[in-house]
Amino acid sequence: MKLKIWGARGSIPAPGPETTRYGGNTSCVEVRLSDGSLLVLDAGTGIRNLGLALGREDAERVNVLLTHLHLDHIQGLMFFTPLFNPNAEVVIWGPSSPEASLRERIGRYISAPLAPLEVRELPCHLSFRDSPTSDWQIGPARISAASVTHRGPTLAYRITDGDTSLCYIPDHEPAVGASIEELDPEWLSGYDLACGASLLLHDCQYRDDEYPGHVGWGHSGMSDALAFAARTEVERALLFHHDPLHTDSELDQLYEQALERWTDLGCSTRPLEMAKERQELTIAAPAPV
Repeated sequence: MKLKIWGARGSIPAPGPETTRYGGNTSCVEVRLSDGSLLVLDAGTGIRNLGLALGREDAERVNVLLTHLHLDHIQGLMFFTPLFNPNAEVVIWGPSSPEASLRERIGRYISAPLAPLEVRELPCHLSFRDSPTSDWQIGPARISAASVTHRGPTLAYRITDGDTSLCYIPDHEPAVGASIEELDPEWLSGYDLACGASLLLHDCQYRDDEYPGHVGWGHSGMSDALAFAARTEVERALLFHHDPLHTDSELDQLYEQALERWTDLGCSTRPLEMAKERQELTIAAPAPV
């Protein structure tokens, strides 16, 4: 699998000279499967640039997997060029809700007074599907979804393609103020989905000194994000969903602290990175022993 980060920011776009290196667009990740087919994880403002970069063939068959419907994860949809391509087939997957269908809930955003047209007016072949609770297949990949701790119906995804796996949990508070190191796995949100993944993209919105003022908001402090990655024994971790108030220099400092903490957890042999907009990654199968 190959990935490209089109938006790594959380909560609200944060453009400006202080955020040029890590980027200001909100959550969106392009995933290329082993057969070249395309998956899109979330539709924050980063999806606009992804759509502009797509070739004609790629733009005609797209699966978008939404973790949840907070605005920073869907606000790029109205600017995603495949939605305006009459030849394109776009499938939007997302969490179910007893309150309304996925189409109806997204339609509240793509409608007046927030948008100049309605969902029914989009010229592409558009369908909405609740992400199943059991595994399903898209091309060569097996997709798994599970509810995780965040405000409102929220999913995390695991994408398995051959011997590689990606776990995507951009908005997550694994233990809501409890000790991640001490909890049994069955009480740790997202544990089964992330366990042993080749790559984990995980929420790291707050510094440790910021987190106590945001307990219950549905996001992780740095030490909790690292503790979750260590507990789930992922092969590689990418810290994601940066706070809009964190400048590039502040994120550099946070990354230095994270590397120290990662070593303290005994994980120094596993790669740890800070997500950057336009960053490209390859998830390779483990080398034979």
